[in-house]
Amino acid sequence: MSKVAIVTDSSSGITQSERKELGVYAVPMPFVIDGKEYLEDVNLTQEEFYTFLENGADVSTSQPSIESIKNVWDEVLSMDEYEELVYIPLSSGLSGSCQTAYMLAIDYDGKVCVVDNHRVSVTQRQSVIEAKQMADSGMSAEEIKEVLTDTALDANILIMVNTLKYLQKGGRVTPAGAALAGLLGIKPILQIYGEKLDAYAKARSVKNAKRIMTEGIIESLKESFPEDYEAGNYNIMMAYSHDRKLAEDFRDEIQDMFPDKDILINPLPLVISCHIGPDSLALVFTRKYL
Repeated sequence: MSKVAIVTDSSSGITQSERKELGVYAVPMPFVIDGKEYLEDVNLTQEEFYTFLENGADVSTSQPSIESIKNVWDEVLSMDEYEELVYIPLSSGLSGSCQTAYMLAIDYDGKVCVVDNHRVSVTQRQSVIEAKQMADSGMSAEEIKEVLTDTALDANILIMVNTLKYLQKGGRVTPAGAALAGLLGIKPILQIYGEKLDAYAKARSVKNAKRIMTEGIIESLKESFPEDYEAGNYNIMMAYSHDRKLAEDFRDEIQDMFPDKDILINPLPLVISCHIGPDSLALVFTRKYL
């Protein structure tokens, strides 16, 4: 059995039940809703979260508390089968939780390796799965950290936002801009690459947004990893907020373009959905390490 445990947080989209199946551990991300704290997938389900959003609740994100992180780390390291752990939190470009983890790890005498590999959602999930495979193969925590750090930018996420309402609430879009976009039926497309969340394109319809994302992901693969693209050495994945049917229909379209790929489709973690709202779609690639 591996002597290295793999720990992440729920921004990876890995649920508490799924993490048991995968043999990893996950710190739940906290949210404050109308003044009360909730923990993702502990006392806050996806459906409950979207009900809060739709009812106009005051929803904000937070980073895991020092206590919650230490509790998971201490529990894992108290187990006889583990001597060290690799912690893969939400990208430092999207949260301060990674920096908090770096500071906490100082007190663990080298037993905790914190990895900022600039991932979120299905790309972070993929890093966790590959880290577990590396641990099972006998690699040390430091060796796993080195690989994940070196391959941090081997992924790209394009997200279609269905409404600017939630970006406006977060101060990222002006009320006038949100109103105009709604009037014109504009579907903004955002990109998460590395530690940056940037505007990528504007679409006039969901159909147009799908085309832009598909072309963008293929172009990104060809430009960044031409040899891997030709060899098929990559994963195509999808994520969505709330409307799974919308995502499944898109997945069927993408599957026709990549018939040899088993396309993973997962809900977006709530830390992302909180800022973009329901009915969003994400198209993703990661280069395969293993």
